[in-house]
Amino acid sequence: MAYRASTLDYNTEREKLRMPEYGRNILKMVEHLKEISDREQRTRQAYAVVGVMKSLNPSVANEENWEQKLWDHLFMIADFDLDVDSPYPVPQREDLGTKPDPIPLKTKPVKAAHYGRNIESIIDLISEEPDGDQKTQMIRQLASYMRQQYLIWNKDSVADETIFNDIVKLSDGRISIPEGLELPKIDQGQSYAKPGMNMDFVGKRSSGKKSKNGKKR
Repeated sequence: MAYRASTLDYNTEREKLRMPEYGRNILKMVEHLKEISDREQRTRQAYAVVGVMKSLNPSVANEENWEQKLWDHLFMIADFDLDVDSPYPVPQREDLGTKPDPIPLKTKPVKAAHYGRNIESIIDLISEEPDGDQKTQMIRQLASYMRQQYLIWNKDSVADETIFNDIVKLSDGRISIPEGLELPKIDQGQSYAKPGMNMDFVGKRSSGKKSKNGKKR
């Protein structure tokens, strides 16, 4: 059976859906609401349409203020041209174009760019730790990582004292280097590439597992 082109109903020729997630049938229901002359009856039918909208989108019930959101969606589908007694304030068209106020970011300039902001955050964390073996271990791990970062941008060797001084400086004196603290020796043949943040600052020791060559990893 052949159909004339004029009898076909293409989506491209239909009215554009303002909220596609509810489908075209909800749009037809809303358009029907506008044709009901009695306001009280129109309001009752609006409640019924909102109930159908909830059944089509049940996950909305998990959201905060979900009932108000459904009524807001109803007015948006109606292009804000719907005169009913809503249980919530009726949203305004201009509210849709209003951008939220920007949230001010509490950031401060990085004191040492070659270490990065994460190092400063870790220093803040360590400075709050009580003195003891765990804090000393955290400082040693931090200093070893900072030395590795330093050597990425400065290929020459660096003295432990330089790294320790940087820690004291970046902490504004809140961290004191334990007396006699030393860092592991550097393998002179090792080449440093930019690493990821993979430090353990909870005082845990390595597992001591051996690799195939018998050396600890």
